[in-house]
Amino acid sequence: MSKNPATNMTFICEGTRIMGEITVEHDLRVEGQLHGTLTVGGTLVLGPSGQIEGDVTARSATLAGHLTGNIHTLDKLVLESKSVLFGDLQTRELVIQEGAVFQGKSMMDPTTRPATAG
Repeated sequence: MSKNPATNMTFICEGTRIMGEITVEHDLRVEGQLHGTLTVGGTLVLGPSGQIEGDVTARSATLAGHLTGNIHTLDKLVLESKSVLFGDLQTRELVIQEGAVFQGKSMMDPTTRPATAG
């Protein structure tokens, strides 16, 4: 396996539409449209032009686009100022920037700590 971080990132570009169950082992950046269940082993970045319709599980996530569905992150979830989330969220750490839209329920478990090296 390559140790180059750039090779461990999957990109879904603007103009691309994918439907179905999607699993990505490492990081994922979405600028296109996804419809279905999404599992990300690393960090999900939903760009400003990105749209996801379906449930999402990821280690961490930063949303700048639109997500309609539930999201569960093990570590941290960031809703940037222009993001829209219609669905429930579950995370250890939550950041909601001014201007973000969130409609749903949130559940946080601060006792769950990410794995540390050492």
